[in-house]
Amino acid sequence: MRVRTLGRSAVPVTALGFGGASIAGLYTPVDADTAARTIEAAWHQGVRYFDTAPHYGVGLSERRLGEALRAKPRAEYALSTKVGRLLVPREEGAGAGDDLGHGFAVPGTYTRRWDFSADGVRRSIEQSLERLGLDRIDVALIHDPDRHEEAAFREAYPALERLRAEGVVGAIGAGMNQAEMLSRFMTDTDVDAVLCAGRYTLLEQPALAELLPAAAARGKSVIIGGVFNSGLLADPAAPGATYNYAPAGDEVRERARRMQVITESYGVQLRTAALNFPFGHPAVASVLAGARSTAEAADAAAAMRHPIPAAMWRQLRDEGLMGTDVPVPGEY
Repeated sequence: MRVRTLGRSAVPVTALGFGGASIAGLYTPVDADTAARTIEAAWHQGVRYFDTAPHYGVGLSERRLGEALRAKPRAEYALSTKVGRLLVPREEGAGAGDDLGHGFAVPGTYTRRWDFSADGVRRSIEQSLERLGLDRIDVALIHDPDRHEEAAFREAYPALERLRAEGVVGAIGAGMNQAEMLSRFMTDTDVDAVLCAGRYTLLEQPALAELLPAAAARGKSVIIGGVFNSGLLADPAAPGATYNYAPAGDEVRERARRMQVITESYGVQLRTAALNFPFGHPAVASVLAGARSTAEAADAAAAMRHPIPAAMWRQLRDEGLMGTDVPVPGEY
């Protein structure tokens, strides 16, 4: 599988990365054995980049990934996690309940506390290393600072810069579901990479306005997540299909269906086209795909290997389903 380094760092990532939210019970439970076998299946398919966060299952994703990866040669993979949310044990007698309010089907034994302070960043990294059981973190990303912009730039970023200089982490950046603030990270800081979720897909490309050109001009990298826009591009016909975590409206659902008709006429599933689309831009280093089963892990890897004819991308443009200025794989 193709490998690129993140920006000017020495951290290598595979074209297909493993998104670690699903194995932590995103929306529905995933048992420990299934999670372990899913990670192993991704490894078997050549995936060597794994992304996680304290937020995912209140630490469960980090624990499960760490347990699986500790058996692998440390030099053979890269792992990213995130800062900005500290996990705090619930007070005794408070009633744990579950974590479904945050989207995870796990016991609510911890609460999340926003903290983008320099001290909070260091504590977050220390806690992540403990949960992972690993000797280092390859990539540290400031996670969802949408409502904490100034703290992220004034405190969290300098703290990560110091950790990078100390060798505690190999590369630094930010991970968000928007492109605008990520563009500021690209232009105003010395990040190595950013993770942009849901904002560079077949259906929408706001990251193309500033973020991706800024990254390319500065020799930095963009990791893409959320390529299915929360589900619609995986299966537009699915009952209850969602678009950006809300029920898909008729107009966007019809657009996705039209795309599906075209891609399938070339023998390409829509989800395969969606997973490969971001690589049309040279700044994209890796695309993340979550998996909650061995079959899903194998399916994502197969999609990355599937040949896609240039004529398919041209027809999507000709039918007005993609802008003529949107780059597609094979053009650079």
